[in-house]
Amino acid sequence: MLIKMMILFLLAMAVLAMIGKLRLPGRTGKRRGKLTAVRCKRCGRPRIGKGPCPCETKTSGG
Repeated sequence: MLIKMMILFLLAMAVLAMIGKLRLPGRTGKRRGKLTAVRCKRCGRPRIGKGPCPCETKTSGG
């Protein structure tokens, strides 16, 4: 009885996953592309905010 319940639960989760993929297709691809677009072209660090990257500033900071 317990095995039947586990199989039904897994099937229900698979159906929900398929419905979610059909409802929101390609949503993760957009997010991934957006993250790569906010990297510094010079050093590859993630850019935070609108200011320049630390590699582009003239003072070394150290």
